Amino acid sequence: MRSTLNAVPTTHGLLKKSKLPFALIIQPYTSLHDAEDPIPLVSDTVISRCRRCRSYINPYATFLDHGHRWRCNMCNLTNDVPQAFDWDQAAQKNLDRWQRPELNYSVVEFIAPQEYMVRPPQPLVYLFLLDVGYGAVQCGLLATAARTILESLDRIPNADKRTRLGFIAVDSSLHYFSVPRDSSDPSMLVVSDLEEPFLPIPGDLLVPLADCREGIESLLSKLQDMFVNTQNGSSAMGSALQAGHKLISAIGGKIVVLTASLPNLGAGKLESREDKKLLGTSKESQLLQTGNSFYKSFAVECSKNQVSVDMFLFSNSYQDVASLSNLPRYTGGQTWFYPGWNASRSEDAIKFAREFSDHLSAEIALEAVMRVRATTGLRMQTFYGNFFNRSSDLCAFPAFPRDQGYVVEVAIDETLGKQFVCMQTAVLHTTCNGERRIRVMTLALPTTQNLADVYASADQVAITTYFSHKAVEKALSGGLEQARDALQAKLTELLITFKKELTSSHVGAATPLSFPANLRGLVVLFLGLMKHVGLRKSAQIPSDLRSAALCLLSTLPAPLLMQYIHPKFYSLHDMPDNCGLPDSTTGEIVLPPGMNLSSERLAPYGCYLIDDSQVQFLWIGPQAVPQLIQDVFGLPSVEHVKVGKTSLPILEGPGSEFNERVRNVIAKSRDHSKSKHVGSITVPHLYVVRGDGEPALRLWAQTMLIEDRADQSVGLGQFLSQMREKVWKGQ
Repeated sequence: MRSTLNAVPTTHGLLKKSKLPFALIIQPYTSLHDAEDPIPLVSDTVISRCRRCRSYINPYATFLDHGHRWRCNMCNLTNDVPQAFDWDQAAQKNLDRWQRPELNYSVVEFIAPQEYMVRPPQPLVYLFLLDVGYGAVQCGLLATAARTILESLDRIPNADKRTRLGFIAVDSSLHYFSVPRDSSDPSMLVVSDLEEPFLPIPGDLLVPLADCREGIESLLSKLQDMFVNTQNGSSAMGSALQAGHKLISAIGGKIVVLTASLPNLGAGKLESREDKKLLGTSKESQLLQTGNSFYKSFAVECSKNQVSVDMFLFSNSYQDVASLSNLPRYTGGQTWFYPGWNASRSEDAIKFAREFSDHLSAEIALEAVMRVRATTGLRMQTFYGNFFNRSSDLCAFPAFPRDQGYVVEVAIDETLGKQFVCMQTAVLHTTCNGERRIRVMTLALPTTQNLADVYASADQVAITTYFSHKAVEKALSGGLEQARDALQAKLTELLITFKKELTSSHVGAATPLSFPANLRGLVVLFLGLMKHVGLRKSAQIPSDLRSAALCLLSTLPAPLLMQYIHPKFYSLHDMPDNCGLPDSTTGEIVLPPGMNLSSERLAPYGCYLIDDSQVQFLWIGPQAVPQLIQDVFGLPSVEHVKVGKTSLPILEGPGSEFNERVRNVIAKSRDHSKSKHVGSITVPHLYVVRGDGEPALRLWAQTMLIEDRADQSVGLGQFLSQMREKVWKGQ
């Protein structure tokens, strides 16, 4: 949990005067697997909570009356300490309460007793909806997906041996697969009535992985052959979703959709709305809104029945990501977009297989709800992220993902009289092993009546994360232009406020743009956000690409989001000798120093890496010397370097050390989990770009250099002079 302000204004008036947002950036998990980030566990089911505000006891509470009672640090009520609080149940002896994790750590997990369950913990369910239409078979999606699921069966969480799988294949009909326990021969049942899709048989469609392993393996190995000669180009994915919901709604679970076509039959039918004439105009935002109300209302229905939907989209033509992404948005899922994907390119096949396998292996939580409580006087006002807001302060997640972040805006309703305030996030969930748990995170922050403290404590990463969510919301409701204007207006307002309130007039006269050191990066981060593929002014960006980018802007955890907005840029040809090699103390690969995102840094003889966490560009200058090309690619000269999507060759023998260092830097830069403490399945594609090569690829790489002028947008220098002018006028 991090806050946009690390000194909280005591009044609403002071917060308003500062023009800064007050919001929490919440990321309950920092890896895909528990073993990678274990947190203290309270296993005795003794849970002490405040009777009035329901906060959990935490390190900031105080004990009174010889330790028999405790005062809640949120609402000040005095509560009794539970009798078993000082008793070790397992060892049957007294316990020193100061050893209890909940009094020592700001992040803990409790094993929940019976009363925290609406029903017994449900098994983990994965229902795969596989597109078997012509497009999906031709591009190799069906074969690759079936093979990846087959190879990942041992990675799917199944410690309690209750995990169940089901498969529905979709073209113009629905193909169900019945996998009997006692035979390895699955049978296919075809339902062509899309109006009222029914389940052809009640049992054997959703089967335990442990008991029906043989049948599942047999089915996955045969899937490709069953549809290899199909000419069917239709997709009834909406009806398949309804059928899938019917199949698993009694239990809940995850529907995983893999599709390479636009749903054009049955429920949720979509038309191709892509219109090149609208791109870059004020009407473009229509293309970013949903084309059929079915998806949002169906998503809400799913959320009620604890069903979460993930979308893996692979179309070679328009696929209406804007409509389809509504399903993950309201059910705690995610939308993954693979434009122009084809399994015949090994880079495409490997990227998807690795990501999909990691996605299946993640230890997701089920039937989760998240609530944020705070000191009296503070109120959680608006929630941003992929979930359904069930009541004013309760966010519902049929499945709780491990690779997303959330933002909650905080309102100050009454004067804060204390010297510090507390905020506590609790996520009640069922682990994938069927254990009901509560993950509790508590943050305490000092209060202040001084505007200078508020500015000096502000967190530019958290502020940018908050405005990234606001900008996506604005783009979907009012349009891209409004979203960009709002960002620029906000930055101007902050600069004017800081100058007017906090710089003495004679000092700041010559420099109209000033911020405290902790906010110096805000200008370039906001510029990066305005020039981001999701928001920038351009007539060249297909709406699917934009919609997919908006999905990431509103779900990525803060460390990844910063890199997505402000890519990393490294010079490789002249990196210091220790870079690309393990550090002697930590064992981690050392990265070269980062550089400003400006093409002035690109020497015509150099070699550079640009990485925005989703794609990587290896930039080779047109005048790179043969020795450098030999050391990196094992090729005689720059003309021989093939541009485009690729992976670097592994060179052996003497002189291969530089190739290894470059590969290490590329690998370390993509390794999100260890270096950035976030769960992520993304394996960025690597594109080799030559300074004199393929123009479209070169332009794409250059859009990452956000300090330059590009397309229809300004460079950093111009942006700063615009700001200067506005600040002069505005004060």
